[in-house]
Amino acid sequence: MSLHRPDGRLVRQWRGRHVLQHGHGRVQVPWRATAAMPNGIYELRLQAGEIRQRRPLAIGPTTLLASTATRVPPASMPGRTLAGPAHFDRLPYAIIYGNLHSQTNHSDGGGDPAHCDGAQAPQSAPFGPADAYQFAERHGLQFLLASEHNHMFDGSEGSAPGADPLAARQLYRMGLDSAASYSAAHPAFTALYGQEWGIISGGGHINILNSPALLGWERSADGQPFADLVTPRNDYAALYKAMHEQGWLGQFNHPKENQFPLGGKALAYSQDGAAAMALCEIMNSHAFSARTDESEVRHSFYESTCNRLLEAGYQLAFSSNQDNHCANWGAAYGNRTGILLPAGDRQTQESVLAAIRARRVFATMDKHSAIALSANGAIMGSEVDNSGPLALQVHFASSTGRGIATLEIMEGVPGRQGAVRALPGVRALQHTLTPAPGRHFYYARITQDDGRQLWSAPIWINQR
Repeated sequence: MSLHRPDGRLVRQWRGRHVLQHGHGRVQVPWRATAAMPNGIYELRLQAGEIRQRRPLAIGPTTLLASTATRVPPASMPGRTLAGPAHFDRLPYAIIYGNLHSQTNHSDGGGDPAHCDGAQAPQSAPFGPADAYQFAERHGLQFLLASEHNHMFDGSEGSAPGADPLAARQLYRMGLDSAASYSAAHPAFTALYGQEWGIISGGGHINILNSPALLGWERSADGQPFADLVTPRNDYAALYKAMHEQGWLGQFNHPKENQFPLGGKALAYSQDGAAAMALCEIMNSHAFSARTDESEVRHSFYESTCNRLLEAGYQLAFSSNQDNHCANWGAAYGNRTGILLPAGDRQTQESVLAAIRARRVFATMDKHSAIALSANGAIMGSEVDNSGPLALQVHFASSTGRGIATLEIMEGVPGRQGAVRALPGVRALQHTLTPAPGRHFYYARITQDDGRQLWSAPIWINQR
């Protein structure tokens, strides 16, 4: 374990071994900040290994990186507060907060938090979509997507040839009806119902946000498909093509480096995929958390993989979700996906999906804070033709008075397949540069003075 300064220099190292129990553990190390240490965000780097085989596990810094701010008084640390959501004074947008990744008892979610410690047996838990929407709204969320595993509508984690295909398709339609009914009765809340397509082994999970049809690959004993639309398992080219043709929106869920293959290449680009995929989960709280007070301490980060997808050519905004499997939708932690709706527009399923399609979306670990990025006045998610200087403006708001510990503007090149890096010399929320000719994307990343991070959506620039 090693502690590093904001500039990357080593502060201190600890050596020892701690065995994780069921993937979790807690270690205390003696350390105290000294007056000579500058304020900033320090990185605590840990390494995990498999004891029996004595080889490193495939776990990178995105899942084992801890960032903390030095000398933050305990009274200012995050906690339960009655403060409302943030808003931007100088942007013509309203902000809504929610969660675009969760399960109910239509698949392997909906477990009672009093007894829930993981995924549920498909369709066995007590709580369904209507319960999820009600819980989320009461907890202060303004939208929730119930994203059920597409291959569990037969009531099985694997295959159930004896199940009823008609019942599987009807269950999906019941979920759609539940979302529509709840939204109609609660105009301040948008209930969404969709599916989490794919499997982790050999593929990866993709949320389809707005499909009226159930997609899948399984069949009954007499050859009938359980899905409305048959899509071959792990065939992302076929999936992207169907999504593009139908106008369906997708989200890369908890993306890993070896997932979403096309032609044997992971994280590969396709025109169909680029037309369909709108979001990339950059951060999640623990999927199997049963906490209902936003105190979950286990988080996972996927910025490096999202950046690879951006560098491949995808135009993706970032989301931050909870992947809830217990009946604690949005309550495990204070992270949220934020969406910008044009001021004065009604919040509806159509307006929410339109904002996602426009990539007016940000990810935050703090439900009381917000971030956006504009370039020459165009809001994040836009594609801008530019010549000469480019004026970037980072917008930040916190309804609880949080400050900024670090601000970075990240730059990449679509299709380059290279590395996304921080622009040098960024010292303020306004930054002007003249990009090299060609295509670029920029996004802002803020670390608050309590260590929680926010990510704007990128903005894409065609520099002449």
